Amino acid sequence: MIPAGFAAQGLASGIKASGADDLALVATVSRRPVEAAAVFTRNLAAAAPVVVSRRHLAASGGRCGAVIMNSGCANAATGRAGVAAAEATAAVTARELGLAPEEVLVCSTGLIGHELPLERITAAVPELCSGLERSDEALVQAARAIMTTDTREKLAACPLEGSPGSTVAGIGKGAAMLAPDMATMLAVVLTDASVPAPLLQRALGQAVESTFNRLSIDGCTSTNDTVVALASGESGRPTGEVELVRALTEVCASLAHQMAADAEGGTKVVHVVVTGAATDAEALRAARKVADASLVKCSWYGGDPNWGRVLSEVCTAGVRVDPDRVELSYGPHVVFAEGEPVASDEAALRAYLAQPEFEVRADLHVGTGKGEILSADLTHGYVDENMGLS
Repeated sequence: MIPAGFAAQGLASGIKASGADDLALVATVSRRPVEAAAVFTRNLAAAAPVVVSRRHLAASGGRCGAVIMNSGCANAATGRAGVAAAEATAAVTARELGLAPEEVLVCSTGLIGHELPLERITAAVPELCSGLERSDEALVQAARAIMTTDTREKLAACPLEGSPGSTVAGIGKGAAMLAPDMATMLAVVLTDASVPAPLLQRALGQAVESTFNRLSIDGCTSTNDTVVALASGESGRPTGEVELVRALTEVCASLAHQMAADAEGGTKVVHVVVTGAATDAEALRAARKVADASLVKCSWYGGDPNWGRVLSEVCTAGVRVDPDRVELSYGPHVVFAEGEPVASDEAALRAYLAQPEFEVRADLHVGTGKGEILSADLTHGYVDENMGLS
């Protein structure tokens, strides 16, 4: 799985009181920087590691030799001290690997407003760097170390068409605070193909737009969202943009689906599909409105075909729509058309909604626009997870 030219590792540094793994590193085997690209949160309250990584990527001219990630503390809303801690994390990692500080990107995930326990990280970095391994097991360990409320590691890989032997692989984390312009999510995607940084940035942006930006668990956008892509060039084979976008999209789509399936308290993965909109943008807006509606999400949890809630959200999404032309369905089961309910097999419909994954579809019949948002149900488990005082 792990592409040539990269090594990884994860360990427990003591950030998490549970003693679980909480510090991960992905780095080049050569300990030299390679072509890099990244997409970050659009939240104006961007966390310190996002600020620092943006700065480093610009200073290095799109080159990176290592990505160090911690879980258990977001280092967000921590002011100048938080930025200094993120810079110090990059500096100590760079020193151990023989890189320049700006050639190290930093990611954090966890609770907002808590000071990063820098001394624990700096104490653990030497062991983390010396333990780097070129193995799939080490990549899994790194994926485990960035988990917060995730219940399982998230990994994906696929071959790169047109470049025999080349692969794209990635790790990620995310279970809640997942909404457009990514999510409380981190992801690192790797390839051994030879890709110039501008092409890698362009391709990653396209992949993220059609995957992570179409994922919404709870309508909340994180302060720390980061997706990094690195290309080692170890295969010696260049790749075309179409093939690169396809592979990056496949990996990111798999990671996004794994996040939806591991949503906090979630029991169902739901595809909200809107067709027949005036434009693709309006279709996405309507789909997002449905996907983020608490009433709708609760009905998914209960397996209740309450299509009235779906109709209401579509008709308040600020898109061009005529309620009398809307057709609603749950998968193959049409429940509303031409302004009135459609008789359906109630037992079959409820059996469909009892599945762990299903579709909710709305055809607006006003144009050719289409869009889809990946979401999950809203459950007692989500509330229990998020009613803490810190």
